[in-house]
Amino acid sequence: MVAFLEKVNHFVWGIPALILILGVGIYLSIRTGFAQITLFPKALRSFFGRLLHKTTNKDGVTSFQALCTALAATVGTGNIVGVAGAIAIGGPGAIFWMWICGIFGMVTKFAEAALAVRYQERNANGETVGGPMYMIRQGLPKRWHWMAVVYAFFGVVAAFGVGNATQVNAVIGSINSVVISFGGQESLTGNLILGILLAVLITVLLLGGAKKIGVVAEQLVPFAAVLYIILGIGVLWARRNGIGEAFASILAGAFSPRSVTGGMLGSAFTALRVGASRGVFTNEAGMGTASIAHGAASVSHPAEQGLMGIMEVFLDTIVICTMTALVILTSGVHIPYGTDAGGTLTAMAFSSVYGEWILIPIAMAMCCFAVATVLGWGLYGARCAQYLFGEDVWKKFVMIQAVTVVIGAVMNTGTVWLLSETVNGLMSVPNLITLAWLSPELVKLTRQYKENFPIRQNS
Repeated sequence: MVAFLEKVNHFVWGIPALILILGVGIYLSIRTGFAQITLFPKALRSFFGRLLHKTTNKDGVTSFQALCTALAATVGTGNIVGVAGAIAIGGPGAIFWMWICGIFGMVTKFAEAALAVRYQERNANGETVGGPMYMIRQGLPKRWHWMAVVYAFFGVVAAFGVGNATQVNAVIGSINSVVISFGGQESLTGNLILGILLAVLITVLLLGGAKKIGVVAEQLVPFAAVLYIILGIGVLWARRNGIGEAFASILAGAFSPRSVTGGMLGSAFTALRVGASRGVFTNEAGMGTASIAHGAASVSHPAEQGLMGIMEVFLDTIVICTMTALVILTSGVHIPYGTDAGGTLTAMAFSSVYGEWILIPIAMAMCCFAVATVLGWGLYGARCAQYLFGEDVWKKFVMIQAVTVVIGAVMNTGTVWLLSETVNGLMSVPNLITLAWLSPELVKLTRQYKENFPIRQNS
């Protein structure tokens, strides 16, 4: 099964997919006048304004809650486990391609968030909903509406893999590393018990609906992110003399992996493919999933929510993923090139500075990230299921998610990651086609926003 998934994964993440993802990002950058750069100062001010002065919306989800829900799904184990795996499989150069995907992913996510609000609808339950399905149904000719169904189907499947099994699997691995460091040992029974406890917690939170998910994400994501960033800064300060060398290895490894990995990895295309696939896995730019969260926001102008899309990718990839990469590359720990080291490599890097006790707060951060991701993806999957089967399917979907949490606790890590990356690539195709198709509308929204809400204006 793993061999089959590897072949499918290499096909999905081949040259055509990379051209599509980067090509649409470049195309949207040109069409919007590089909105990820020109609007970034305003996005930064808007983000901190909402962070420091939180508001409520009795009728639905606030702009900041929508951002936190989207961040809950993106800032997950991919930032910790996925980055470590990218370095081990593709070399340090994979991080360079993560950055490239992140830079163009910022405008892609801007487009997803803005267009999601532009084409948002009210469902039969009176809830505000949005996402690629509604963008396709309202914005594209009728003969292309089948893509909405295809996207929703992939969204349901991905919710069980990308947003569930991989997250739970990483949590179990992190907790087991703590147990082993204190003289215990991993057991299938222990993994199963942890899986059941997580399943109960996730079920209770998901049954609260979109607004409950937004409220929990608003509290959980900032806490976990700040905790992880503070710990990362501590490592970088202790290893500050090696930061320059780490950056040099990232730049050199992007084009000549053999020179950095001692010949163990020699393909520049492998660095590109792994960096791009793991980059999309972490920030989900191009997948369209975050637009499901952003599409529920209540804002004065669609492009206003687009600013939150820019910040989402910036925080996820440029800040947190880069920090993880630098922690690993400056720590001096041995990197087993050619194997997916996963969270073990990240844990070893932190332990090299703090000692084994650091595994406990790292496990805490991992659990917070993972629970938040499962909640965010639970919303995505449920919305996709509702689009396919009607509004009443929410509770049934949550029950299936709970079962998947338990399965994810005992599944093979490599299989889970391969399946997740493959579905990620498949989801991006209908979404990216839609973004390119609707680019004239995006250009109009961007121009309106710049004219009516000048960049120099305070948020």
